[in-house]
Amino acid sequence: MNSGNNALRLGTSTYSYWHFTPEKTPIESVLDAAAELGLSGVEILHRQMESEENAYLQKLKKHAFTLGLDIYNLSIHQDFVHDDAVVRQQHIDHTIHCIDLAHEMGIPSIRVNSGGFRKQGSFDDLIKAKGWVEPWDGFTMDDGFNWVIDAIERCLPHAERRGVLLLLENHWGLTTFAHDMARIIETIDSPWLQAILDMGNFLFEDDMYA
Repeated sequence: MNSGNNALRLGTSTYSYWHFTPEKTPIESVLDAAAELGLSGVEILHRQMESEENAYLQKLKKHAFTLGLDIYNLSIHQDFVHDDAVVRQQHIDHTIHCIDLAHEMGIPSIRVNSGGFRKQGSFDDLIKAKGWVEPWDGFTMDDGFNWVIDAIERCLPHAERRGVLLLLENHWGLTTFAHDMARIIETIDSPWLQAILDMGNFLFEDDMYA
């Protein structure tokens, strides 16, 4: 593993292996590849797990341990930007469920999304808009932020009990801009909510590398 506390630890995500072959790459194969590359760990996407049965969870956990790898993050998907409180609660329940999955696997953190105001159109349209969508008629950005902040606050007590950090990713929608990420995190102000950075997702003007 690493030679010292200051060594740079590199990992990969199962997402990186998911789109290149007709057959979906098993998570076990990603763990094997990460070990062969000399990486320190792997992020697992919840959507790519074959099962939520405990036997499968412990199988992945043991496989990673045997290879000397950390499973450092569980990446999950939810969208807290809904005007329907029942739908928002479904996404809260999903997040709490995934906190439990992470705890069972010994994963210290989960990736969470804010969500955003959805409009009809293709994914290409969203790309052209660089991930930014204006509020629905009759609603404001403040409505969206209030829904997101309330939903995350409802998840945090369970995250703390389970010892699982919530990592908010800049995944378009209400987290398209850095100041909006800061607004959510600073308003909630909990040590159990931190940020995880995706350099490819922030809105940029002309040159994303400038």
